[in-house]
Amino acid sequence: MELGLVHLYWGEGKGKTTAAMGLALRALGQGARVVIVQFLKGADTGEVPLLRQLGAEIYRGKAGQKFIFQMDEAEKAATRRLQDQNLAAALARPADLLVLDEACAAWQLDMVDRQLLERAVRGRPAGQEVVLTGRTPAPWMEELADYSTEMRCHRHPYEKGIAARKGVEF
Repeated sequence: MELGLVHLYWGEGKGKTTAAMGLALRALGQGARVVIVQFLKGADTGEVPLLRQLGAEIYRGKAGQKFIFQMDEAEKAATRRLQDQNLAAALARPADLLVLDEACAAWQLDMVDRQLLERAVRGRPAGQEVVLTGRTPAPWMEELADYSTEMRCHRHPYEKGIAARKGVEF
């Protein structure tokens, strides 16, 4: 049986989700079963429809389109429930590659069942690759990572007032 490793793409810079989705595309191209959970993300981004067409199973969404810091307690509770449901549904599917996009933020903001998330990584099936992304990983994520890549921002178009662009940032 092939070895399944843990990938951690983290930091303040751009490219964490892009790296994870690139790996998902590569895995799909090799006939792998890919399951993706996108925590705390609402509207579809450019890669989502194509990854679905290629066979990836994608679980995503939140209660409304607000950022967590803008939500009231009821909206946060609804989002937490949805994140838990999405993670549980994803874990019930067979996967060679499991992408847990924004897992660091979901953990840090307490927007997911932390035991379930940690168990998804520590107790993964033999041979399953797992990807975690986000700005600030929990210590256990860093400890388990076989690959740990920090994305650091040295310059960003936002600093020049350039808004997110379709097909590049979303």
